Amino acid sequence: MTVSTKQKKRIMNLIPIVIGTAIYAFGLHYFVISNELMEGGITGIALLLNYSLSFRPSYTTLFLNIPLFVIGWRMFGGKAMFYTILGTLSLSFFLWIMEILIQRGWLIPFTTQDYLLAALYAGVTLGAGLGIVFRFGGTTGGSDILARIGQSLKGWSMGQVILFFDAAVIALSLFYIPREKVLYTLVTVFISSKVIDFIQEGAYAAKAFTIISDRTETIADAITRDLDRGITLFPAKGAYSKKQKEVVYCVVYRHEMRRLRALVKEMDPNAFMIISDVHDVLGEGFKSE
Repeated sequence: MTVSTKQKKRIMNLIPIVIGTAIYAFGLHYFVISNELMEGGITGIALLLNYSLSFRPSYTTLFLNIPLFVIGWRMFGGKAMFYTILGTLSLSFFLWIMEILIQRGWLIPFTTQDYLLAALYAGVTLGAGLGIVFRFGGTTGGSDILARIGQSLKGWSMGQVILFFDAAVIALSLFYIPREKVLYTLVTVFISSKVIDFIQEGAYAAKAFTIISDRTETIADAITRDLDRGITLFPAKGAYSKKQKEVVYCVVYRHEMRRLRALVKEMDPNAFMIISDVHDVLGEGFKSE
């Protein structure tokens, strides 16, 4: 039986999702739990149960997600939930592995009185793990499923649901852990979110130029000749002047931005330019998938 390209891509996505959950589980045990910091979402509830009742996070994360799996499966179908279930099961498995390694003394957690250092390392590690998982279409369950359910039933924003749920869990932790550790947790969450964004958006950030000018052909020729970049011309019409024009659209690396801006100003000092951020550029002249 031949395997289609879509099936191959799906199989290849499994590997980074598993690697990402392993990194996340390592960071959770090595930096977060060892210093009694917190996390948001279902993982945060698992940590609270661990701190207050000594429940093992590997079990609680799985048990807390099972009802959400059932609801999500009925609402969205097995295909949509596949990567979510994979990510959650993989996370529980690696949390269990970390617990065994720590119990047997094969892994000594990072314990320190410098909680800022622990929070920074935790944010980088957790963000790297989750960023890899999210980049390849997976999740670790919990608040992600709740957000999708809220969006489907009530039309709520997924980001708002996740933020509210995470904030509620972290606020609840004030009853169980010292206030300063909750504040250090916010540092972890902030760093983690930045690392997630960096990994998802990619290190190939670029700049997109939208140029409106009466000399578009001259500008396009100059960019092609001097920067060796592809140009797209869009037909446009001025709302006030009613004149037909062409809009130049070009994407360049950030280090080429100054050269392109100077080139456009040289060709047409009155040109109107819009410069915007572009992330994860794919295609000729940049990078392949």
